[in-house]
Amino acid sequence: MVDKPDVVGAIFGQTEGLLGEDLDLRELQRTGRIGRIQIVIRSEGGNSTGEIVIPVSLNKTATAILAASLETVDRVGPCTARVILEKLEDIRGAKRRKVVSRAISILKGWEEDISPGTEEIQTAVTKGSKVTVAKYGPDSLPAGPGLDEGSEIIIVEGRADVINLMKCGITNTVAVEGTHIPKSIVDLTKKRGKKIIAFLDGDRGGDLILRELMQVAKVHYIARAPEGKEVENLTRREVTKALQAQIPADQALTLVKDRKATPARRKRPSKKVTKTRRGTKSVDDFDKPALEEDDQISSRRRAVTRRIPVAIDEVYLSKIGDIKESFKALLYGEDKQVIIECGVAELAKILEEQERVPAIVFDGVITQRLVDIAGKKKTELMIGAAVADIENKPTSMKIVTFDDLGQ
Repeated sequence: MVDKPDVVGAIFGQTEGLLGEDLDLRELQRTGRIGRIQIVIRSEGGNSTGEIVIPVSLNKTATAILAASLETVDRVGPCTARVILEKLEDIRGAKRRKVVSRAISILKGWEEDISPGTEEIQTAVTKGSKVTVAKYGPDSLPAGPGLDEGSEIIIVEGRADVINLMKCGITNTVAVEGTHIPKSIVDLTKKRGKKIIAFLDGDRGGDLILRELMQVAKVHYIARAPEGKEVENLTRREVTKALQAQIPADQALTLVKDRKATPARRKRPSKKVTKTRRGTKSVDDFDKPALEEDDQISSRRRAVTRRIPVAIDEVYLSKIGDIKESFKALLYGEDKQVIIECGVAELAKILEEQERVPAIVFDGVITQRLVDIAGKKKTELMIGAAVADIENKPTSMKIVTFDDLGQ
């Protein structure tokens, strides 16, 4: 049977001088690096057991040494005793984790009260509730974590589009990764009770994917990025506006076909009154400039936006007109002759079966997957209708689009 004073005396008495002045308990307590020692004693059946809690403000090494020294206490009062270390707990670490967890929950709850367009708060919420891109199907297609949730599925073109929509809070997405629509996407669109929306870029690559989607999959509505823009570059406001402006898939396909059949005509601007240094006069914007300075500025702008010509062998250029709008692909051999002609959908599979393909010309989107396969086949030139996000490209490979060549 022992009391608290017996335990305190044993701790201070049997550790005194054991570890030197720097770790002496009395000195540590005097300087505030050890707090008040808490002891709870329970006596039963002629024996005493209890707990000793010592709050310390030392580094990990010093704390471990101090804990080990307490286990050397072998007598309390007139009785033999044994001290066993149960646990070391980092209170600051636990508090830090609690602070981080609470801060994230506050940010998530704050999202409902944020006014649209407050970019700083939106960025903080996004970081606090960051999620990773999931993978869907046997093709490991990039997808949002909420793909199977809700009644809608949004199909986009690439991984960057999925990431941008996730930043906007839209997680029920999946990417097709190119103009070739994988079978897993086809099966996904046929799920009952799901509304399928294709959210595509506002360029020719988006037109190509739209046309193939309508051939092989079941799509209900089409949303498009503004003309000339890509989904991955849209702001939250632009994404919301584009999805709200979705139209039935059949109607969207008709618009694409009409645009293809009727080339855009440049409208002649109407006359307007322009104020110059010499007075006020009526100027026809299309025929002549209002000022000599305006003419010089326009010339400089045209010089900046003019494409740099790409030197491509005429052998490849002559075939672009034949395959354009046909979804065909041409694989060239060492002698610059066509060795294989196939559909864009089978391009990746056929390319993997070849030993070496110096050049490829096809009416489709150049994706990272095609670039990776072509790199293994020592391909030096890829010409396509459009190009997706390419993160890794062999230095010896040249990638150009029909637009780059003026086709």
